[in-house]
Amino acid sequence: MDSSRRQSGIQQLLAAEQEAQQIVNAARTAKQARLRQAKEEAEREIAAYRAQMEAEFQKKVAESSGDSGANVKRLEKETDEKIAKLKQQASDINQDVVSMLLRHVTSVKN
Repeated sequence: MDSSRRQSGIQQLLAAEQEAQQIVNAARTAKQARLRQAKEEAEREIAAYRAQMEAEFQKKVAESSGDSGANVKRLEKETDEKIAKLKQQASDINQDVVSMLLRHVTSVKN
């Protein structure tokens, strides 16, 4: 009877070991599946975030390019106004400068 009890106990231990191995294998499989799922979710989130950041960047580039064109036009207008003002000032004092130069060139000093 002792040998049959031992045999029965060994069989129970083997069965318990096999069941434990199946549980461990199932847990590993579930863990791997969850890791794959988490990785895929993370990649989707990264792609969405990257697309959002790219869209914001392109929007800012477009805005700054538009502003750049407006700035160029504004600067050209200001430059043209300053050139016209300088030409007007030059024409206003042109006669005085010519007279002063002629006076100094024609005067003789000993």
